[in-house]
Amino acid sequence: MVSELDESRAPLLDHLIELRKRLLFSLAALVVAFAVAMTFSEQIFGFLVQPLLAAGQGTLIYTQIFEAFFVQVKVAFFAAMMIAFPVIATQLWQFVAPGLYRQEKRAVLPFLFATPVLFGMGAAMAYFVAVPMALHFLLGFDGMVGGVKREALPGVGNYLDFIMQFLFGFGAAFLLPVLLMLLERAGIVTRKQLIGARRYAIVGAFAIAAVLTPPDIGSQLLLAIPLCILYELALVGIWFTERKRARIKALEIVE
Repeated sequence: MVSELDESRAPLLDHLIELRKRLLFSLAALVVAFAVAMTFSEQIFGFLVQPLLAAGQGTLIYTQIFEAFFVQVKVAFFAAMMIAFPVIATQLWQFVAPGLYRQEKRAVLPFLFATPVLFGMGAAMAYFVAVPMALHFLLGFDGMVGGVKREALPGVGNYLDFIMQFLFGFGAAFLLPVLLMLLERAGIVTRKQLIGARRYAIVGAFAIAAVLTPPDIGSQLLLAIPLCILYELALVGIWFTERKRARIKALEIVE
């Protein structure tokens, strides 16, 4: 009995040691990336405020003593997460990969590469298209109201939260094909079920857009329409993977 317990503990201990190693590598990468990003945090924030400047707002204020400093820290942390993501993803893959079969590795690896690409596409669309449209709409309320001048004076913290909501919201939304294809690969859903749920997916896309974007219809359409397109692209991708699996299975039967 003791020997069986010892044998069961040994693999678990090896996994824990390996997990600690991967976590330490990931943490080290994040710390190094944060140190670098903190050095260039003002330049990064300067890049993030360009849509605001293009919308005609040339002033950002802060009303709390530490607000500007903490904004720089948050900017550096967000940038560090993006910089360190390849290292973190690699460490996660190296921890999980030994327990996967060759076919499972081939199935998961493309999604691992597609994730940063799709996230970057969503964030780029938010930065170059959605955020400028939203700012033009939201800053359009300046003017006289009942004889009183109404003027926008956005704070640095509020603006950072605003643009990060757009960047991460659009970036995460663009990961929809990866999520759907992984669910299909795991056997949780089928392509037929996804086709049947298309109308609900369209409603869900507009609901997500309503939550993540300002109340103007232009910004909502900018997110809802790509989400619907990505849903259809996921169905096409699943159709191709189903055909590929069917061919492989047919060859195995022949052999």
